[in-house]
Amino acid sequence: MAGLQGRTVVITGASRGIGQAMALRFAAEGANVVVAAKTSEPHAYLPGTIHSVAEEVEKAGGRALAVQVDVRKEDQVQAMVDETVRVFGGIDALINNAGAISLTSVESTDLKRYDLIQSVNARAVFLCCKAALPALRGSANAHILNISPPLALDRKWFARHAPYTVSKYGMTMLTYGMAEEFRRYRIAVNSLWPRTTIATAAIEFGVKDREMVKVSRTPMIMADAAYEVLITERLKTTGRALIDEDFLRERGMKEFRHYSVNPEQSGRLQKDLFVDD
Repeated sequence: MAGLQGRTVVITGASRGIGQAMALRFAAEGANVVVAAKTSEPHAYLPGTIHSVAEEVEKAGGRALAVQVDVRKEDQVQAMVDETVRVFGGIDALINNAGAISLTSVESTDLKRYDLIQSVNARAVFLCCKAALPALRGSANAHILNISPPLALDRKWFARHAPYTVSKYGMTMLTYGMAEEFRRYRIAVNSLWPRTTIATAAIEFGVKDREMVKVSRTPMIMADAAYEVLITERLKTTGRALIDEDFLRERGMKEFRHYSVNPEQSGRLQKDLFVDD
């Protein structure tokens, strides 16, 4: 199957971190990249906006469209889809990367926080996929990729942060459901999750553990794995909840040391949430 040259990929949460890495990876292959996120103005301490990433995409060899969107808002999501189709003529892939993390228990999570987690995670997958579906049906090799984990039902993943776990597992359950529902349209649907923690603002400021960054991998491993998903022909991987390293090994990669933030620490990397083996 041909690569991403001239294909249009919508990435939510693309102003930094994993979304930004994916945007630049796809741009290097000649893709049209929709840089979709809330951040249109510089943040006080977090680098990256939709506009700065769009500029990077253009420099990397792709075509960019910066779209400010709150994935909780139906009108904004629909406007994102409409603008993408107007500018690029269609959508070949949708990556639901925007996320909200709060590793808090039921007792310590207020309703406003709970609603935010569910809305930005599971609900947004439903909303974005439903809005993009008509355009995806017109693609010759359509893919939906949700950044969510395999369903590991060990109770330890529920004990300390059930609200977050429910939201991420909800994303994966939608992956399984849509993979079967959209099979008739030949739209592939997968989840992708990192084996190790990834050095992003979510770790440094969300989990509030800067030391964990030192035993994490860079977002590029997720970008490379996502690229391999998107160039897979139609339904060959549909319905799978993939782990980045495992999928790259399937594709023949054997060396992963270069993905480590600190290559000297590559032997003691921190496993991510929901990864049991």
